[in-house]
Amino acid sequence: MKNQSDKSLKWVGTRPIRPDGIEKVTGAARFGADYSVPGMLVGKILRSPHAHARVLAIDVAKAAALPGVKAVVTSADFPDHESVYSGPDRLERNMAHFTRNIMAREKVFYEGHAVAAVAATSAIVAKEALALIEVDYEVLPHVIDVREAMRPDAPLLHEDMITRGLEPVPERPSNIAKVREFAIGDVAAGFEKADEVVEMAFTTRPVHQGYIEPHACLASVAADGKATIWSSSQGQFMVRAMTALLTDIPQSDIRAIPAEIGGGFGGKTIIYLEPVATMLSKKSGRPVKMVMTREEVFRASGPTSGSMSTVKVGATKDGNIVAAQGTYYLQAGGLP
Repeated sequence: MKNQSDKSLKWVGTRPIRPDGIEKVTGAARFGADYSVPGMLVGKILRSPHAHARVLAIDVAKAAALPGVKAVVTSADFPDHESVYSGPDRLERNMAHFTRNIMAREKVFYEGHAVAAVAATSAIVAKEALALIEVDYEVLPHVIDVREAMRPDAPLLHEDMITRGLEPVPERPSNIAKVREFAIGDVAAGFEKADEVVEMAFTTRPVHQGYIEPHACLASVAADGKATIWSSSQGQFMVRAMTALLTDIPQSDIRAIPAEIGGGFGGKTIIYLEPVATMLSKKSGRPVKMVMTREEVFRASGPTSGSMSTVKVGATKDGNIVAAQGTYYLQAGGLP
């Protein structure tokens, strides 16, 4: 073991060579959209033009019959998951919501929500096929503002969603997914000691991360059922685990290979394309590549939450803060 005073261990103030520097400077680095294999198809997704609507019927017959189309998938091709809430103190992992995010089932929950997907021999054919898919919608009212969504008379997104974190447990569903409270000390007594109290309200809008590289992946399911996925993501183990859950392919049969990532900032910790490309590949018997357009990135991937908050702070004249209280309403979009 080297002595801790050895200069080779002191990196602050030095300029070590980046491990990915040469590949990126020379252009050899391969990002998600750079991958290709012989015989691969192009995958495209049909997205909802409505922010909230019931899906009454989907007819893919004309698209499937178009020359050059090798596979068409809808929610019927993916396993459904029972809506299960794990309790107020558990991380939200309701797989019913995840499977409905990658492909709408009973309803669409946002403009841009995936409704169907095709794999074809070219992007032109794939786009033609999307135009042939007929979807019958029952358009429903929607709201955007978090305050309006919390009103008792607001359009209800999920008929089975009971607010978690409340005692007693509510008997009726609402758009409020969860309530969390963190507290320490006697806040009321603290404000009584305060010489000055300042209270302000703030609102923020949803803001997309704006990563340079769009979501992209290439999926190949072999004849023996084993799948390989190359994708732009912030975690290949997450890609493998979630794709397994959303396609019913055993996790041990999936190999997820991370590509160089052209930005993520938290936006690529959730999968959108990988299960769809995998199912298209399984159904067609050929590798399928999918790359979101910039428009699709903004329409169909999640930004940071819009919010409304009130903050109240109490302090004494000598500058000591004696009490603070904040209430934050975070907008989650169509799915929690």
